Amino acid sequence: MADPLFYLHPDLDRAAEQRRDPEWLACLLARPETRLVPVWRGKSFIAGPRGAPRPVFPSALEDWWPERGSYLALLGLVDGVAYLAVDVSQIDDPQTDPALGSRGTFVDLRTCGPLMPLADGSLLAHARLLTWWHMRTRYCGVCGHPTASRQAGTVRQCLNPACAVEHFPRVDPAVIVMVHDGRRLLLARQHGWPRGMHSVLAGFLEAGENLEACVAREIREEAGLDLTDIRYFGSQPWPFPQSLMIGFTARATDTRLTIDGDELEHADWYEPDFLRARADNKIGRSDFALPGRDSIARRLVDAWLEQEP
Repeated sequence: MADPLFYLHPDLDRAAEQRRDPEWLACLLARPETRLVPVWRGKSFIAGPRGAPRPVFPSALEDWWPERGSYLALLGLVDGVAYLAVDVSQIDDPQTDPALGSRGTFVDLRTCGPLMPLADGSLLAHARLLTWWHMRTRYCGVCGHPTASRQAGTVRQCLNPACAVEHFPRVDPAVIVMVHDGRRLLLARQHGWPRGMHSVLAGFLEAGENLEACVAREIREEAGLDLTDIRYFGSQPWPFPQSLMIGFTARATDTRLTIDGDELEHADWYEPDFLRARADNKIGRSDFALPGRDSIARRLVDAWLEQEP
């Protein structure tokens, strides 16, 4: 792939060694250049016109966030500047909050991520994933006792001395597969998707599987197809809420589809010209649309179209 995928920062230093030092974190928070990345109930803090959104990254020296923020988590350093996610979900309505309401609004990252520079969208995605994980790991999954943030918010530890288990941010691996028959592409719709949206097939890795076995199983279960020429394409963090999408391409050995009605609403084979003619259709506004341009699903489709006559 020539171009990097969305939501993967090209230059982030995660400061794995320094973040273990509480004094180092305290020094970061005392620097005026240190930036906060606010998240409110899974939404990102955005300003600017609708067609050109920009993130709002307040300084860590501002005095509003300690009393409004539930969780603080280091994302990393970019050119020496630290970025930390802060969860402000305890605010009832951020639009009426004097420290936030006049500076921007909280929106679903999926609506604005593709319109931002890659680095900005990646920081917002990373912050969304970490705050989501913190909110759902307040109690130990081993003994049920409360947990506390450690290592600048990149680890949570059980406060029960007899347990003291460390919990790390959860990432759910899923395969996503561009299946073709040599001249056509397989696309499908899931129940509940927005109007018109069609995408390649995907599914979560199960215990005891490797990625190649998962690819073969998912396509057989959902479309009744066997595959050959399974090839790795690339991977993308997908913080909606906490997945890693691992892309593959594959060729079907047969074209007869047997659709799993529980998983899919519809699936079919599509010619390249049909897809090119609808490449700019908007999801929700037409009867056929391709995945959003911030997704590896769309990158898989576009890569196939680029090599087809």
